[in-house]
Amino acid sequence: MEENINKLNILFDKYELTKEERDFILKIIYPIFKHREFQRRMTKEFLHHSDITLGEHILEDMIVTYILSKKYLKKYNYNLDLSLKIAMLHDLYTTPWQNSSYKTKYFFNKHGFRHPLEAAINAINWYPELFKNNIDSKILIDGIIHHMFPFPVRILDNKRMELANIDLLNKIPNELKDILVTSLRRKRLGAISFSRSLYKEGRIMSKADKRVSLKQIKNFESLKALFTGKNKSI
Repeated sequence: MEENINKLNILFDKYELTKEERDFILKIIYPIFKHREFQRRMTKEFLHHSDITLGEHILEDMIVTYILSKKYLKKYNYNLDLSLKIAMLHDLYTTPWQNSSYKTKYFFNKHGFRHPLEAAINAINWYPELFKNNIDSKILIDGIIHHMFPFPVRILDNKRMELANIDLLNKIPNELKDILVTSLRRKRLGAISFSRSLYKEGRIMSKADKRVSLKQIKNFESLKALFTGKNKSI
C-alpha cells in the first residue's frame, strides 16, 4: 500500500497539485483506492497501456478529470465527487487484456467492447456503499458504461454474452441492473450502444481518459495491441 501511495504522490507532483488539492482528492478516492482489487491493479499483473499498470492509468485519469472539472464547478450543477469516483471505477475490468489467455468467440465480446460493462458490474459488487442513492447510481453507472465514447460498448443481453465476471452480474440488485440496461439501450445498434454519457460528470471523465491514453501509447506495439490484444514489447 505504501509503495502505491508513493506512485500516487508522483502523479500529484507531475500535475503540480497543491497540498490542499491532494488532501481533497484523497478524501474522496481513498475508500476505492485501498480496496484489495484496486491494489491488485497497481501490480504488473494488470498492464494497461504498454508497461503502465492499470491502477496508475486510472489514477492519472482521475487527476486529469479533477483538473478538467475545476472550470465547471461555478458554471454548472456539477458533482466533482461523482466525477472522480467514475474515474476511479471506469476501468476495473476483470482480466488483463494485453497478451491475455482469456478468449471470446463473439466479436462484440472482445475487451474493447465489453470492459466498461465488466467494470460497472465489478464496481457495484466491490463498492456497494457507493450505489445506495438512486441518482448517484445513475450518474456513476452511466459514466462508467459510456467512458469509451465514441467507441461503442457491449449491451447487456442473453445473446452470446461472454463476460469474465458473469457470476457477479447475478448478484446485482434488480434496481441497479435496470439502470445498466436502460443506459445501454440508448443509441443501440444490435449488440452495441453508441451513446455518450448523459451526465457532464461522465463526459468530462471520458475526455480525461482520451487525453491520458494518447500520452501513454508509447510506440507502435502499444498502438497495435489496441486492435490485436498482443503487445510484443511487454
